[in-house]
Amino acid sequence: MKVWLPTTNPNTCFITMESYNPVTESESHYRHLEQMSTLQLLQNINQEDQQVADAVAGAIPSIEKLVEAVLAKMKNGGRLFYIGAGTSGRLAMVDASECPPTFGVPFELVTAIMAGGREAMFKAVEFAEDDAEKGFADLEEHSVTAADFVIGISASGTTPYVLGALKACRELNISTGCIVNNPGSPIAEIADFPVQVVTGPEFLTGSTRMKSGTAQKLVLNMISTSVMIGLGLVEDNKMVNMQLANEKLLRRGTNMVMQATGITNFEKAVALLKTEGSVRKAVEAWKKQELE
Repeated sequence: MKVWLPTTNPNTCFITMESYNPVTESESHYRHLEQMSTLQLLQNINQEDQQVADAVAGAIPSIEKLVEAVLAKMKNGGRLFYIGAGTSGRLAMVDASECPPTFGVPFELVTAIMAGGREAMFKAVEFAEDDAEKGFADLEEHSVTAADFVIGISASGTTPYVLGALKACRELNISTGCIVNNPGSPIAEIADFPVQVVTGPEFLTGSTRMKSGTAQKLVLNMISTSVMIGLGLVEDNKMVNMQLANEKLLRRGTNMVMQATGITNFEKAVALLKTEGSVRKAVEAWKKQELE
């Protein structure tokens, strides 16, 4: 049974469940880490990491449902929001920040919101994740509506900042999903499209930046990449809408243009790409020119 326990701060809460014991907080299978050699540490960490991909594979059916729900919203003009705290929030920030340069989308299309704000990306903000009302308040700053989709990320599945945000979203008919690393968590229970990737105890007891964080990163990669492909922002296996933000990307884009158009002169392909601004537009312009 879930119990909301108020503290002296009316904006915070803690959730307890009589039978809920997060496996992410369970004792590590390894003892006396300080007595291990460097090689033993590395081998054991790697052995634990090898379980992560299998855990994610087991969650693919629920990831599929989540992606399709997000895609449906975004095809109708909606936005995607990630919300998390600590490692989960930082991973969300990384994934959201990569969408504009990779797929050429507006920065506001995929937004990550983190307990404690952007400052918390680099320095922990104490007790920020315990504020159950701040999560949705932060979403409101972006004028979130029922046209959008919100995904909460939490290793424990109990983070008040995330849970409070998803609870408020449900009350306002805003579709939600989640990525959690414990079975039967409160956050998974309240999300419309829960993804539960159970990675078990961490090598370093309770350090969810390890296997849990790795699993979250893998799932975030799957969600954003699949959604952007579904929105038509990829052709074949190419990032045809990527931003040409540096020489490496300009060179990559030029090679893509040459491959797609048959242009053999590198400088000519570069000029076309720079003029049109993206691989897709450059190829379309070339094909139009060829038909005239």
